[in-house]
Amino acid sequence: MQVHRETLEEEATHVTDEARMVLPGVQAVLGFQLIAVFNQRFQEFTAGEQLIHLVAFLLMALAMGLVMTPAAYHRQVERGSVSRRFVDLSSTLLTLAMLPLIAGVCLDTYLIARLILKEQGPALLVAVGTALLLTGLWYGLPAFCRRLRS
Repeated sequence: MQVHRETLEEEATHVTDEARMVLPGVQAVLGFQLIAVFNQRFQEFTAGEQLIHLVAFLLMALAMGLVMTPAAYHRQVERGSVSRRFVDLSSTLLTLAMLPLIAGVCLDTYLIARLILKEQGPALLVAVGTALLLTGLWYGLPAFCRRLRS
């Protein structure tokens, strides 16, 4: 298999492009979470389920913060240059951002499924299935492919 080794500049471009791809999705979910609180159906949730929504919102805000941190870091610490430290930090933060993103999406999935299915058990199964799917795609698949390359 032929492999092209990226320059540091190419790596930096790719990691920032990847963050730009993730950020709009995170922001869209955050927007819907904000709107949901003002929807009449939100009152159908128990106090505990409303708290779950708050936790999901906070997790999404954390994911957004992790995705946006490389830009803030670069502007304040390494403006005008690209370093291995920036690329590694950015890659780590983007990879870590997927964890609260998965958790937030799955909590919201539970709440949506609970509203639609009217029962906690099936809603929990839908949320756990979503967690397994996203974790498999975002962490399992890359780990599997990394092993194949070795």
